[in-house]
Amino acid sequence: MTATQTSAAPTAEPILELDDLGVVFTTESAEVPAVQGVSLHVRPGETLALVGESGSGKSTVALAAMGLLSGNARVTGQAVIDGTDIVGADEGGLAALRGRTVSMVFQEPATALDPLTRIGRQIAEVIRNHNDVSAKDAAARAVGLLRRVGIPEPENRAAAYPFQLSGGQRQRVVIAMAIANDPALLIADEPTTALDVTVQAEILDLLRRLAAETGTGVLLVTHNMGVVADFADRVAVMYQGRIVETGPVEDVLLRPSHDYTRRLLAAVPRLSVAESDERPPASRRLSAAAVGEARPEGGSGSGDATAPVVELRDISVVFGRGKRAVHALDGISLVVRPGETLGLVGESGSGKSTAARVALGLIPPTSGAVSLFGADLARTRSRARRRLRSGIGVVLQDPVASLDARMTVGECVAEPLRVHRRELSAQEQRSRVEAVLDRVRLPRDIVRRAPRELSGGQRQRVSLARALVLEPRLLVADEPTSALDVSVQESVLKVITELQDELGFACLFVSHDLAVVQHFARRVAVMRAGRIEEQGPTGETLLRPETDYTRRLLAAVPVPDPVVQRGRRAERLATLAAGRTEAEA
Repeated sequence: MTATQTSAAPTAEPILELDDLGVVFTTESAEVPAVQGVSLHVRPGETLALVGESGSGKSTVALAAMGLLSGNARVTGQAVIDGTDIVGADEGGLAALRGRTVSMVFQEPATALDPLTRIGRQIAEVIRNHNDVSAKDAAARAVGLLRRVGIPEPENRAAAYPFQLSGGQRQRVVIAMAIANDPALLIADEPTTALDVTVQAEILDLLRRLAAETGTGVLLVTHNMGVVADFADRVAVMYQGRIVETGPVEDVLLRPSHDYTRRLLAAVPRLSVAESDERPPASRRLSAAAVGEARPEGGSGSGDATAPVVELRDISVVFGRGKRAVHALDGISLVVRPGETLGLVGESGSGKSTAARVALGLIPPTSGAVSLFGADLARTRSRARRRLRSGIGVVLQDPVASLDARMTVGECVAEPLRVHRRELSAQEQRSRVEAVLDRVRLPRDIVRRAPRELSGGQRQRVSLARALVLEPRLLVADEPTSALDVSVQESVLKVITELQDELGFACLFVSHDLAVVQHFARRVAVMRAGRIEEQGPTGETLLRPETDYTRRLLAAVPVPDPVVQRGRRAERLATLAAGRTEAEA
């Protein structure tokens, strides 16, 4: 059996076949080749993972297979789905295929969902577009799909709008829409990017069952090598628009033949969960007793070097009233000191992002106190709050939502300077923008481009540049590497580390990637249902967790070794089954 445990016959005709596929984009200045000579296939019931760095052409291949490329794209070769060549097909034929024969899970749920339409209605619309069913039956099926992808209280969530759900929950809604009509081919472009590790494992289990039970073929576009090891049968590696290596998942991940593949795998952060003497990287090696004893140069300006940069004391946040009240945070306390990184981890909906927004002063606590740079936010007037916020850099989870589509990249990055550094001349602003783009490994000529013209990883690096342009005392990073491939993720985290060592800013690092947190953060706090489950030095908390919840989180993290991952998955499923048996008893 393969990693996906499929039973599809190897001689079955491919549901997707790309033959010498090429894509060229026509711009005002030149023609840009994005994909060159790509040939691959996906058979019923199998999963092909398409991996590579941001900008390698992975998503372009996926969009070409759906006939969803922009008008300035010229496509050559063939892209055949269930006998229909997508290249050159009319829109009517494509509309009949999309959502029925082939569905797609897009990378960014914020752009895939209508913000003005309730969740249940959006899913029901997909069902009714291809099935002769009543609105009532479609609504009932929509609730069932929400339950199937692990949305809590699906009846209530069906009546919610996208903005009322967490990022992970929105991604699960997108997956529910994609599988609504049991497609023959599912194209999944980073389907688990916004999901925490436990939900990610559940979604992969769901997609695995779908492939096994219905024979659905899956083209998985991802930069997560752990997901590849856990889910894929075969792997195709893309580099600069071409396929450089393809083969069974065990061959490619364990015995790569191309230098580029080896470099990709070397950049993957490895989660250590065994008893170990390992400690966080050298720049983070401070014992709990030494926290705040020495202030890195430039770390917190004048004042007590041990004073917290940000402190939450017994914070509770309640949204709404009465029976519909939602307790987002329940008495949490956190401290981030100069020069240190606190990792905030937990499942989707655990309150991580809410805690970060409380720290920023964007959400007022229902009870408790927030101190920012030594000032009590509740007693700080608006003008003083503005001065405090000029010392904060923010990287949000969704770069599409955080960058103004009407601005160029240069204007987006320069905006904080225009607001908080009005004394700078236009030339000085341009110099700072160019310098910070260099630091996040983006070319300077990108300043004239629009955010929509960039890849997901490039947009996230623009968001990071915007956050760092003011040289902040505190960086609040909400999933800053979720849209990045492993090699770019490594370079971006290295940039943050270098700048933190240079400038001494504190960092509140919100993430569901426990491997990244283990390598990057000195301390970690594990959140669950609005509470702090446990917190402490990263080397202790993630290597020797005290609670069953943290142990379950660690067990759900996929590792980039398909042989080891099969064993981990079997152990996790056995533990879950035993837990269900005990609960029933």
